[in-house]
Amino acid sequence: METDSRIEAALAQVVAKATAAPCPAHLAEAIRYAVFPGGGRVRPGLCLAVAKACGDREPAVANAAAIAVELLHCASLIQDDLPCFDDAPLRRGQLSLHKRFGEAAAILVGDALIVMAFSAVSAHVAKRPAECAEMLRALAEAAGAPAGIAAGQAWESEVSVDLAAYHHAKTAALFEAAAVAGAVAGGGEPRAWRQVGALLGSAYQVADDLADALGESGTLGKPIHQDGNKARPSVVTNLGIEGAIRRLDELLGQAMQSIPECQGRGSVEEFLRIAADRLCPPELRKGEDAENAENTENAKGTVNE
Repeated sequence: METDSRIEAALAQVVAKATAAPCPAHLAEAIRYAVFPGGGRVRPGLCLAVAKACGDREPAVANAAAIAVELLHCASLIQDDLPCFDDAPLRRGQLSLHKRFGEAAAILVGDALIVMAFSAVSAHVAKRPAECAEMLRALAEAAGAPAGIAAGQAWESEVSVDLAAYHHAKTAALFEAAAVAGAVAGGGEPRAWRQVGALLGSAYQVADDLADALGESGTLGKPIHQDGNKARPSVVTNLGIEGAIRRLDELLGQAMQSIPECQGRGSVEEFLRIAADRLCPPELRKGEDAENAENTENAKGTVNE
């Protein structure tokens, strides 16, 4: 709960600044719509969990890194939903941004969120120049090309797709940056945490492929069967349902084992356990005891971007 409140308070502050006068009213409303209410906030949660494990030396810098990760993620969702890509009508259980505000506004909001992300971190450069430089580099790599979110989106337009490169760029790269930025802000060794983020991000992509194949649109808050309808490669297509489930378990186990030894290791272990609960595709939960499934759903939510 403390982590959740840190994330939401920091996001509210940066969004309020970006939407203040003289920002055009339509753009301001669309920016707020893109960020609130949020999804699982898993990426910024990972960032703060790692920062805490490393000592949380600079909480304000850690907060900035966390919301930068989330703002980049929000921008990527807007891009993914655009008519030129998925043309998705829903996101997070409500109309996608371009359906609610129009395509032009959606493009501008995506641009604004990316700028807001880097601005949030750069505000602390004077106090922590070396740390902020390292965080900005990690965020830029995760957002752009050749192996960041922009590249991940671009893979969907290629005739021949490298599945590992596609999934790493589309999903795992930002998780990796979240762990690295959290370690830098907390005073830890970023290289030691990179693998934790990469493995959790890969697990999230597998879970998303499973949810797309098995889930219900009302539960996920976004369209399903996108991979099949658009003939995209996925882990489910390659490995089948059972194989994808095994792969998900393997990645989560590897992520847990890759956590570096540190005083706050337990907080990251708990974060990964919660993430593992969330990653169970809704359709697979139907086989669980009804009461346990309801409790898990209420406490943890589902894969919701």
